[in-house]
Amino acid sequence: MPKTIARFLEDKNWNQELEDDLNNEYFYKIDSFLNTESIKFNVFPPQELVFNAFNKTSFKDVKVVIIGQDPYHGANQAHGLSFSVLEGQKHPPSLINIFKELATDLNITYPQSGDLTPWANQGVLLLNASLTVREAEANAHQKIGWQKFTDAVIKQLSEKRENIVFLLWGGFAKKKGAKIDSTKHHILSAGHPSPLSANRGFWFGNKHFSKTNKILKELAKKEIDWTIK
Repeated sequence: MPKTIARFLEDKNWNQELEDDLNNEYFYKIDSFLNTESIKFNVFPPQELVFNAFNKTSFKDVKVVIIGQDPYHGANQAHGLSFSVLEGQKHPPSLINIFKELATDLNITYPQSGDLTPWANQGVLLLNASLTVREAEANAHQKIGWQKFTDAVIKQLSEKRENIVFLLWGGFAKKKGAKIDSTKHHILSAGHPSPLSANRGFWFGNKHFSKTNKILKELAKKEIDWTIK
């Protein structure tokens, strides 16, 4: 069975690290499901952007990982980077709270664009646990096999890399990142930036952006320029 979706994973390093999974039966099933699903429903993001996070941030270049749950399920929002929306789109509630914390933490202007590509280009892997979603149905693709695939992504990073900063926001991300080797990597945890969590005091004030840069500086790595235009 041909893998139509895998051809969009263009980064050679990720292809090498995930070769066993890309050629596993469960991945063929993901592909088959998406072929059928896309005939009946709108699926986000577009196929060519499903692996955008990997193509923007190569395996060898990952310095920071931010784990999201699944793509935004509204039209013209998702483009393969967790929490990010396409240029010109209205900022979703979680992204608004991320930007509020960012502005307060670093004393910078609240961004106009919701496109987080500048972060990805600097080594921030913006990873959703599920890489696709059905329009208007959050988490609709949680059980089609993506969880196994992104577990493999985290496992490879944890085992083969060192000193990555993992930002785990909310219970889902914390559970997803439970197998990260904390003796080799740096883990910062906070509540989810969604209004429900943030308004209960579990998000604001975490200072994850400045703390991440402090860690990177101590490791003699280039800090992330978190500013978004």
